[in-house]
Amino acid sequence: MKKLIFALIAAATAMSAAHAQTGYVGLGITSVDHNYNVAGATNGSADGYKASGKIFGGIDIDKMWGVEAGYTDFRSSSFNYTLGGSSAHVESDGHAFYLAGKATAALNDQFGVFGKLGIAQTKSTLSGSLSRSDSDTSGYGAIGAQYNLSKQVALSLEYERYGKSRDFGAKPDAWTVAARYNF
Repeated sequence: MKKLIFALIAAATAMSAAHAQTGYVGLGITSVDHNYNVAGATNGSADGYKASGKIFGGIDIDKMWGVEAGYTDFRSSSFNYTLGGSSAHVESDGHAFYLAGKATAALNDQFGVFGKLGIAQTKSTLSGSLSRSDSDTSGYGAIGAQYNLSKQVALSLEYERYGKSRDFGAKPDAWTVAARYNF
């Protein structure tokens, strides 16, 4: 699946390169809550929200339309619980790749809002007293706002949704604060 996503990114980049006005790269800090559904477990305690990293890049075809791809690391989290009178501990780790079309509406020269719609490939692994792995390709969407500090540098805040809910690991809802550099 990773090869398919990278092929889509390469194709979108190649098709857009002739018309591209602005390419960009960025780094972000993403915060996601972690979830654990262990049947019959009691006294559960999880890490909750954790900050993690995101890297992304894209091409603005014109002032309104663009294409963006990115990678988000959901970090590892742990969960302690009691099952059948015995204490247990598990840890999860996860990440996601996404490819999305992006629509931007500039409100003025410095401020704009945007929406993204595409696909995401997510993977979560669980280790410890339980071991599982979950990989899924599903929808990706985001809405956000961007503030342009200059023609090259912008800051953004966005809400992202990485597919459907899972039984363990990072929930699909994420908040991201990012900085991007236009070239």
